[in-house]
Amino acid sequence: MKMPLLILPSLVALLTLFGPVEAGAEPLLAGVAKVEITHQDHPAKENPPMVRALVLSQGGTHAVIVAIDAVAIAEIGSIRDPFLAEVRAALQVDLGIPGNSLVVNASHCHALVSPDMAERTVKAVTEAWKSRVPVKAGAGTGYEDSIMENRRLKLKSGKEADVRHAYALPFDDEVASMGPIDPEIGLLRFDRIDNGEPLAAVFQFAVHPIMGVPDGSNGADLSGFAAQTIEANLGDGTATALFLQACGGDINPALYKSVDLPRDGKNLGMRLGLSALSGLRDIETQAEVPLAIASETLTLPRADHGPRIDAMEKEIDELTVALKGTTLNFETFLPLYVKYHLNADYPSEVAGRYLQDELIGRNDWKSQDAGNRAAMEAYLRNIRTMEELTRKQINLNLLSRHQARRAELGETVSAEVMSLRIGDFRLVTFPAELTVEIGLDLKKKSPHPLSFVSGYTNGYLYYAPTREQAKNRGNAQEDSDCLLAPEWQEIFEATALRLLAQ
Repeated sequence: MKMPLLILPSLVALLTLFGPVEAGAEPLLAGVAKVEITHQDHPAKENPPMVRALVLSQGGTHAVIVAIDAVAIAEIGSIRDPFLAEVRAALQVDLGIPGNSLVVNASHCHALVSPDMAERTVKAVTEAWKSRVPVKAGAGTGYEDSIMENRRLKLKSGKEADVRHAYALPFDDEVASMGPIDPEIGLLRFDRIDNGEPLAAVFQFAVHPIMGVPDGSNGADLSGFAAQTIEANLGDGTATALFLQACGGDINPALYKSVDLPRDGKNLGMRLGLSALSGLRDIETQAEVPLAIASETLTLPRADHGPRIDAMEKEIDELTVALKGTTLNFETFLPLYVKYHLNADYPSEVAGRYLQDELIGRNDWKSQDAGNRAAMEAYLRNIRTMEELTRKQINLNLLSRHQARRAELGETVSAEVMSLRIGDFRLVTFPAELTVEIGLDLKKKSPHPLSFVSGYTNGYLYYAPTREQAKNRGNAQEDSDCLLAPEWQEIFEATALRLLAQ
């Protein structure tokens, strides 16, 4: 019986992309290199941003992993289009590496990087290509749950807010719970066959590296410190560690908004590095490791934010009307607020004065307290309203920007999805800030235990929240700084699960 013609193209594509099963018998070669990318006008101190490149070859199959200490690949930050196209073209011409063999992941740290990023990236890949040696490889996991927290706060109102420096936190009495984290560290280790020493390590983890250092100087943030920790302590200290950002769209470093501690990503990064090291040392590498890489381009719908923008403008008008005049200003409110929280029973005077009033049948102090409490409550209502206005105004601006680009660029957008297999290690990527629930769900559904998902790769499409999170538009940045319609999730997840299952 003839095979239906509709199935044949898919089989041909799979055989072309992944090669025959016997490809695992070919020796695996690996080369690694790193190049500093610090902006010349913004020097870094102990933790300079780098571009790290790992080149893998097996027979005619090549895979290039590039880890860049930068905020994104195009759109935001200083790496702009046509960066990726330039790098791919140069590698194709100079080294014969196909463009669809390149996986470029941005750590999402906010380092200030050199304007000649394409040239430095090509230099790193070229050095890695020329240094390839036979290796053994192995995959595993590590665990770290203390350096990060989900920044989405579930409110008692049913809405969600996010923890950002751009606006104030909701009041504690409004918060009901918070979202999940992903403590798993995806790990790859490559050991040289000639001397047995580690050549390279890949560690993949979900967290925004945006803690910085106390003096605010330029640098690769916590992921850079983690890479340094691994490099200094793995094997003989000559290995290169590449950080891949996972689904960190809604994952902050721990205590991100603290005003009582210095902002310092070093301790968090070193802890991540040590946790990754613990897992890396448990990995047993082997020589026969199949290598496969694939690339697909999805067409995804852009969101129509028009109705939500109209609704938010009305909500902002209602909040503005809700602001009322109060008898207090900040200078009178603050000392009253302190006094009434130091002693709720006798805030205005010593206890004896209140008791004396009771003795002679007067309520002067209590009457004054009632008036002061009412004035403070009115002032606090205005503060809550103003903070809510701030959040809504910022998120309305984001929605309006994406709506304008929809009108300018059309109703769909292209997204490159990469699939990489190195032995038991499987990775799928997406060019946006995936929220952590996307990664957790895909890893749970994958038939292979060592499956991982990375956003921030081969482009940048802003935030990619879940369909459920998108219902919260206007209340958290992950839902507002989003150009994708909710249907993107089903399209991507179907593709990702198909690729992970191969």
